Amino acid sequence: MAVNTENYPIPITEIEQSAFCQTDEKLTSKSLEEEFNAGVRWQKLPVSYMRKTPDELDNNIRHAREILGSKVVILGHHYQRDEVIKYADVRGDSYKLSEYAASQENVEHIVFCGVHFMAETADILSSTKQNVILPNLTAGCSMADMAQTDDVLDCWEDLNEIISKETVIPITYMNSTADIKSLCGENGGIVCTSSNAEQAFEWAFERGSKILFLPDQHLGRNTGVQMGIDTDDMVVWNPFKLNGGHDENDLRKAKVILWQGHCSVHTRFTVEQIEQARKTNKDVQVIVHPECTLDVVKSADHVGSTEFIKKMIADSEPNSTWAIGTEISLVNRLSKENPDKKIFCLDSVVCPCSTMYRIHPAYLSWVLDGLVEGVIVNQIKVDENTRKYSRIALERMLSLR
Repeated sequence: MAVNTENYPIPITEIEQSAFCQTDEKLTSKSLEEEFNAGVRWQKLPVSYMRKTPDELDNNIRHAREILGSKVVILGHHYQRDEVIKYADVRGDSYKLSEYAASQENVEHIVFCGVHFMAETADILSSTKQNVILPNLTAGCSMADMAQTDDVLDCWEDLNEIISKETVIPITYMNSTADIKSLCGENGGIVCTSSNAEQAFEWAFERGSKILFLPDQHLGRNTGVQMGIDTDDMVVWNPFKLNGGHDENDLRKAKVILWQGHCSVHTRFTVEQIEQARKTNKDVQVIVHPECTLDVVKSADHVGSTEFIKKMIADSEPNSTWAIGTEISLVNRLSKENPDKKIFCLDSVVCPCSTMYRIHPAYLSWVLDGLVEGVIVNQIKVDENTRKYSRIALERMLSLR
């Protein structure tokens, strides 16, 4: 039996992030009831789950896993809190996990400990016979939600009227809704990850003269600059202004049109933080994610995706020192996994990704208990038409390899 969650609201707010910011780098989970006291707007659970201690939830989850066995696979994104990631059968970034989910043909239930767009992608790539479950339906992504479907459709229509004599190719970052991936697939576009964005740009410029890049302006700008495109040839589309806030001639001249979106975690990092890290740590190497702002990316020693950062740290010399500009749960985990190196976050104020942090062990326990009882809760299901065109855009990305 499946419980319909189609109309469940997904509130997203960057303000909530500050509720869990700390300065001592100790992000230890409390009972869900205690975490709700921070004023968050998360999916409500039965009181019994709200009040269970971390130890009680740990016992519950392990017991349910034993009963379910190979019927279920748990996927854990790198940005998940430790109290959740420890249950993951596989850890990775959003695309690696979705790809893995697609390969598990004999698994009935895919529990994705990540955010909404990730579960959608897993549903698109997996079999229609499988059930993709998101433990907390309010675990969305503020960046993905900055590109609302109606706003993007309006932009697409306006651009094709203004630039009628040229071909605009839409590219969407993996961190986007299924609707936006579908729009790209239906209109000759493609999906990209932070590790293959440059290849996606090259693919697009072979087919058109302009790119509309969604939804993260910083990844789009950093990729363009890396390819030698001048920032004067890029404009940022503001969905709340006429023609994105630009004169029509400026849009005709632009090579890359960047959607006005960003990651609330990666835009916290600054050049000043990098300078401070270098001032207080001899021979420190600075590595940041390409969702950071252009000035931060230019100031860093290395720039790359989550998987790139993990590999760079793991392969580095013992006793090396690393300042990392990415989500704190991953930074802390890398520090534990590489005790022979000094690893710290660029930002001294420790702020987890507020939406990833919404996957509390209580939610995982609740969905697994439901599966034990034959009840599927929080299933993520993409409609057939959206699934069709999203898959086209994703398959175009796969062809880049």
